[in-house]
Amino acid sequence: MQNQLLAIFMALTASLPICQAQEATHPYQLQSDVVWASPGGFDLTMDIYTPQTGKSAYPVLVIFHGGGWLINNKSIMDDMSAYVAGHGEYVVCNVNYRLLGDQGNTVTMDAIIGDVFGAVLWVKDHISAYQGDPGQLIVTGDSAGGHLSACVVMMGDQLSSSGFAEAPIGFLPTYLPEGITAEAVAAAKGLEVQAAVISYGAFDIYQSCTVGGFEKPSNIFWQLGGATPRGIFGDAYNPASHSERYKAVSPLYHIPDTSARALPPMLFTVGSEDNLTTPRSVNTFVEKVRAAGHEAEYWVHEGRPHAFMDSGSNPFLKINFEEDAIPALEVILSFLDQIFHPAQD
Repeated sequence: MQNQLLAIFMALTASLPICQAQEATHPYQLQSDVVWASPGGFDLTMDIYTPQTGKSAYPVLVIFHGGGWLINNKSIMDDMSAYVAGHGEYVVCNVNYRLLGDQGNTVTMDAIIGDVFGAVLWVKDHISAYQGDPGQLIVTGDSAGGHLSACVVMMGDQLSSSGFAEAPIGFLPTYLPEGITAEAVAAAKGLEVQAAVISYGAFDIYQSCTVGGFEKPSNIFWQLGGATPRGIFGDAYNPASHSERYKAVSPLYHIPDTSARALPPMLFTVGSEDNLTTPRSVNTFVEKVRAAGHEAEYWVHEGRPHAFMDSGSNPFLKINFEEDAIPALEVILSFLDQIFHPAQD
């Protein structure tokens, strides 16, 4: 199993060329590396794609890349971003967030989630300048990005100006609207989105650290990310003594009943051959979401392994964007069009 993981994760860090074969059905405008926040002087950027089809405003798809919270950056989603902007009528925001190994290997999991929450708030404040409609937001991501997208949906109301420094713990968004506190954002439901597409996400970080050994040297992500294995909240914390922290960053423990809070329409996707975030684990989460009274669609990409949304081609995983990502993106665009462009169906 270790050799299999090594091969997979080495493949995930390989240089992947951007796919050029699928021409867009319409042009789009790209603004690259827009700085949206700089926590501790660490610039966080996003690429913003705007379709050029003559509309005054478009729904907005915010993408968070995968990589085990330790590797990759937004470039792994370049092909997906270009395809959606060139084949669908959605402004696309392809987002960078901090990784655990950044800033001297001091970034914590709650800070990463704070980056993602901040990116959503920044988009709501600024996307109208890029023809995006801030009232029509979708979050999406794969693997670690799927986890982060699920955090927006499930835990976007759990905010605190003190973050995880004081009890009761809550998330401190990296970006906040001027003069607005984290608590005020939560009270105003400022992180609500109108849909979510979550691909082969990880939903139980507590179990990943307790049973799965995420914080151990056996997790090859640490080596690939150039970081020393450690606790995701720092060495002072561990899942046995501080389970509340680990469960706080795990969407599985935060699915609200629909009587308390209605969640947006969601589509969950996974490859039938995914041995990392398995169809069983994703389906279990979907069933819990449905049991709580929410709308959730579930789609299995037959014959595909983990990471089928990645840019370019990957000979180790035997996947490439054209054959593996594009069929999934057509399913995703169909799902979104039913919500945001029903007249086009």
